Amino acid sequence: MRGGEKVLLSLCRLFPGAPVFTLLHFPGSVAPEIEAREIRTTFVQSLPAVEARYRYYLPLFPAAAASMDFSGFDLVVSSSHCVAKGVRVPSGAVHACYCHTPMRYVWDRYDDYFGPGRVSRATGWFIAAIADGLRAWDVVTSGGVHAFAANSAYVAARIRRYYGRPAEVIAPPVDTDFFTPGADEPGGYDLVVSALAPYKRIDLVLEAYRGTGRPLRIVGSGPEERRLRAQAPAEVTFLGRADDDALRDLYRRCRAVIMPGVEDFGIVPLEAMACGRPAVVFGEGGGPESVLPGETGLVFREPTPVALRAAIDSLEGVRFNTATLRARAMTCSREAFETRFRGFVDRALTQRSRETAQW
Repeated sequence: MRGGEKVLLSLCRLFPGAPVFTLLHFPGSVAPEIEAREIRTTFVQSLPAVEARYRYYLPLFPAAAASMDFSGFDLVVSSSHCVAKGVRVPSGAVHACYCHTPMRYVWDRYDDYFGPGRVSRATGWFIAAIADGLRAWDVVTSGGVHAFAANSAYVAARIRRYYGRPAEVIAPPVDTDFFTPGADEPGGYDLVVSALAPYKRIDLVLEAYRGTGRPLRIVGSGPEERRLRAQAPAEVTFLGRADDDALRDLYRRCRAVIMPGVEDFGIVPLEAMACGRPAVVFGEGGGPESVLPGETGLVFREPTPVALRAAIDSLEGVRFNTATLRARAMTCSREAFETRFRGFVDRALTQRSRETAQW
């Protein structure tokens, strides 16, 4: 249940009678509220070894999205970071898209996924051969969306740059009822909560902590896990996956959370703030939109271990107020998201009705 899945959970609460369409679904992988819904998948679900190797089927995702049948629906809401916004809706239906990001794999994050050293030469040639087609598809299908919402101003700018479309900024939901401050004082360790994927820049964190003697705990799993474990310094402990209760306890007991990558939004810093802990984030992307330096965390501006280490060192001289941290998280509560998103959909429906009347 990462950020995208938590958005889906709120959308399920907003639209309790709606089925969930998805490229593929692994039963038991999401919250019971989602699992209990009618879930419709595509042909991707039956592809060989899809649970372990779904990333390799990326070239088939546009066709899978186009195969979804929305006959009889007058409203389609997509939660998209890859191809969901490319679905085809019936004539007269409204398509409102909550865009986590335009398809980062083929736009400005291409090298983070497929650049030198990331994939084999053969895979790199194959991806390069299809990337132009995916970009063209991504732009063309953006015209089928009637209204875009973005999870951050950073993503709204990317939507305008690649699609030529405006987007309303609605921060994703933070479960502030669950993530709450504990009774303990900050602990002696720092914390990373992240997928272990190339673009997350976990290597940078490992080098920043090497030789410092400061304990760092990393929660998460992913394709980079084996390599990162092999190169980690003694200061670093990998914890693997953590359930929500364990994660909340880790937030409450840490000194600060560290987010080194260029994130579309970054929900981890807000969850930590809800628990009364600050965040250290990189100064590009959506992360800095959540951090007021010196009050809810710190921002480092250069993507280097030296810059991150300087920010970590400076944590010792800053006192953070739990109430201030908590108040920042509350502006992104689940209730706040659902109220804003309901208004966004209502405006999209009204605007579409006016356009139809003019025709």
